[in-house]
Amino acid sequence: MRVDKYHEERIKRVCDYINNHLDEDMSLETLSNVAICSKYHFHRIFKSFMGLSTIQFLLLARMKRASFRLAFESEKSIIDIAYEASFESPEAFSRAFKRIFKQSPSQFRNNPEWQSWHSKYEFEPPIVGEIVMDIKVINVEEKKVALIEHKGDPKLVFDTVAKFIAWRKETGLSPIKKSDTFGIPYSDPNDTPSTEFRFDICGTHYGEVPDNKYGVKSGVIPSGRCAVAQHKGSHDKISDTVYHLYQTWLPDSGEALRDYPCFFHYLNFVHEVDECELVTDIYLPIK
Repeated sequence: MRVDKYHEERIKRVCDYINNHLDEDMSLETLSNVAICSKYHFHRIFKSFMGLSTIQFLLLARMKRASFRLAFESEKSIIDIAYEASFESPEAFSRAFKRIFKQSPSQFRNNPEWQSWHSKYEFEPPIVGEIVMDIKVINVEEKKVALIEHKGDPKLVFDTVAKFIAWRKETGLSPIKKSDTFGIPYSDPNDTPSTEFRFDICGTHYGEVPDNKYGVKSGVIPSGRCAVAQHKGSHDKISDTVYHLYQTWLPDSGEALRDYPCFFHYLNFVHEVDECELVTDIYLPIK
């Protein structure tokens, strides 16, 4: 079945609605009303485009949030995570989690298999309309940071993120609530062999970083002019905003790039808010 622009808009509307209402009960009738489409047809239209049903999409969206809770919020109990994911019991949550990810919640919490996890989220909700964003050119001051380097498969970045979080909690240095947090991709993960990909996770920190078992060290984000755009929503879609800066804004701006990669300033975190509420500033260094 061919899905045209008319249906793409309705599918996107439903995906956005689900991601923004994870804690609400959602019937097929509710979702078809959001899509402004007959409930007798919408579920087939959705599945023909997404490759899964609205119920499966909702389950995976809730499980995604639960995954981040398990991996990055050790103080949150599995029971609380199960109820937040709308399961009637921890046992039902555990069965569903293991069926999807091939790990129990406790196994995932202790040793998440991120590569397998990513494979469950390779579906792509539609992008409808042109990207419209406010881009500002500002002068950025030098930022001294503590950083950890991720080298290798982009799908394993969360393992490195977990180490940086553990270092922060263990040492009390670059505390997440009082420090800025940045990500620096040294290349496009879509066009880089996995073995050559590098991504630095950084937190502002003044002074030397003591030797540690995590591999965290001192670094600097240099000063200079940057074009800044704000990305709202899932980090999985952050490349859309990055490409807009390179492909649309830069050619029309008359600016030239500096010899430093673009970088991200995370204003909140996926284990603290739902993905739809994420806000990330993207900095494009220019001369």
